[in-house]
Amino acid sequence: MKLSDFKIKEILKFLVGGGSAVLTDALVYWLLQKAGMDLSAAKAISFVCGSIVGFIINKLWTFQAKRFSFAEILRYCILYTCTALINTGVNYAVLYFVGIQIFAFLCATGVSTILNFLGQKFFVFRKGKEEEK
Repeated sequence: MKLSDFKIKEILKFLVGGGSAVLTDALVYWLLQKAGMDLSAAKAISFVCGSIVGFIINKLWTFQAKRFSFAEILRYCILYTCTALINTGVNYAVLYFVGIQIFAFLCATGVSTILNFLGQKFFVFRKGKEEEK
């Protein structure tokens, strides 16, 4: 991995895509909650909706992965499962050692955002030899 592998425009697109996914998650969660759905079920559904939006935006716009493969979807699910666990662990550890909830949330979000960017760039939407040309 070289510094030239990172493009500011790509990072900014990733942040816009992630922001869109978070907004989708929050809106769906709010709507389902207002409709009377159980909060845990509403959160699970809203998280999936946000993840789908993030996948589509990052695949097509941020990383411009032209080919479609089920392997990408599987790698995306693996990545987000791992980063969700890491996010939870960082949040727990910072809360344990520092005790400031918003600081723990921001640290956990920062770590998982960086890992999600790297994971999507180099693992999920990696370009094959034929796409690099």
